[in-house]
Amino acid sequence: MSLSSGQLDNIAPGVRRLVARNPGFMTGPGTNTYLLGHERYLVIDPGPEDPVHIERIVQETGGRIDAVLATHTHPDHSPAAKALAEATGAKVMGKPAPVHGRQDSGFTPSKLLSDGDQVTIGPLTLRVLHTPGHASNHLCYLLDGTGLLFTGDHLMQGSTVVIGPPDGSMGDYLRSLARLQTEPVTRIAPGHGLTIEDAQGEIVRIIAHRLQREAKVAERLGRIGTANLDTLVVSVYDDVDPRLHPVAKGSLLAHLLKLEEDGRVVRDSPDINALWSLQNPPTPR
Repeated sequence: MSLSSGQLDNIAPGVRRLVARNPGFMTGPGTNTYLLGHERYLVIDPGPEDPVHIERIVQETGGRIDAVLATHTHPDHSPAAKALAEATGAKVMGKPAPVHGRQDSGFTPSKLLSDGDQVTIGPLTLRVLHTPGHASNHLCYLLDGTGLLFTGDHLMQGSTVVIGPPDGSMGDYLRSLARLQTEPVTRIAPGHGLTIEDAQGEIVRIIAHRLQREAKVAERLGRIGTANLDTLVVSVYDDVDPRLHPVAKGSLLAHLLKLEEDGRVVRDSPDINALWSLQNPPTPR
């Protein structure tokens, strides 16, 4: 099965997935907007400020929307919240935009959500999980009693997510993934792509992938000796299309900052062009 812009599917009782019309290099088929409810509705990740997509959401819910929730405030996920609130009277819920990175500064929640909060629509209850990493204000929503987790960009189908400092943090990301291993999560409704049926298996896979990449960063840095991001990205991401290297540099920096937190690497300056090296390089033989 594949997805396309404008596609609408039932993915669970009372849950439909509507794909926004923003396919692209970073968004895949488009942002997944989720419509939850029967007579009244919650909307998760309303998507970009596209009048056609917004009208489709209103049409599919009959305008009976109690709340619009955002997983985070990147511009492909939250901007339509304001128009939906104005059109339907829905409350906007989530965390406000951080100051760093490409954020939807117009996202102004009327209700701030924190870890452990609950949002209910009819018989459906969402539990809020704060999962920083991809973004500092990132939230996942667990549909109680079903194991279905709406993950935004914390986990997505068919791709790893970009962790871009200063708002993104690899350490936070790995800790957030480990936290999900302690939750009753069995199925993932991602912000992009198809539903992931083996949630815990996917979480294990992603953690292993990130740790393997971290190990490769340390190994290549030890081999090169001292390197900046431009030099290191070519070596660490030699298994990736070079056209993706500009994007990969963000995740590479996130890996280096985590290794720095762990006391394993050092840099000669605080700026983006810093030269990085291992804290205790192996002794040549």
